[in-house]
Amino acid sequence: MGDMLQFSCPNNGSGNGYLASAGASVKGNIVVIQEWWGLNNQMKAVADRCAAAGYNALVPDLYRGRVTQDPDEAGHLMEGLDWVGATDQEVCGAARYLKHRGGAVAVMGYCLGGALAIIAASKVAEIDLAICYYGIPPAEVADPARIRVPFQGHFANRDDWCTPQAVNNLEAGLRSGGVNYELYRYEAAHAFFNEAEPEAYDEQCAELSWRRTMDFLAEHC
Repeated sequence: MGDMLQFSCPNNGSGNGYLASAGASVKGNIVVIQEWWGLNNQMKAVADRCAAAGYNALVPDLYRGRVTQDPDEAGHLMEGLDWVGATDQEVCGAARYLKHRGGAVAVMGYCLGGALAIIAASKVAEIDLAICYYGIPPAEVADPARIRVPFQGHFANRDDWCTPQAVNNLEAGLRSGGVNYELYRYEAAHAFFNEAEPEAYDEQCAELSWRRTMDFLAEHC
């Protein structure tokens, strides 16, 4: 179980987030980035799971306290978010906070957070590796060829946002940039990792992706 805290952002402002600490046996650190619903209990549970695996996990609150279960409101909140600004400030600030605790810092995001993880992997100097679950930013926002850290991606074949073609384009960019990457595709729907969405959750795919994530972290973090 973690706690809410405040951390500094590069523009001298501050951000809030949920920190789950791994304790004395820490292996590394992870900035966990929320889905479009906000910093809800499911995202806190992901951070707690990371901490149980030995990684300090900090989830920045990109919506500054707003959380929803309504897809229309979630879409509105996501559309109103400055993706690059949030990466440059809250995500970077969270990464710096964890970096000061010692050890490597990974960024791992889901949906909206997956797209921001790609942006962070190409822009934030404090990030040492990146893990993306079913999120891709527009190419003009972040060119995947510019990623300079190890990258792992998890995508669903039945996804009308991060479509298989969009994933193909992402992989082509990673390959053209010589990025050290792993990319996995699952016979599942968007949000297959989220156990709070029973219509999308796929336990088998979720557990397989988690094992791959833990292996990737163990290798690079």
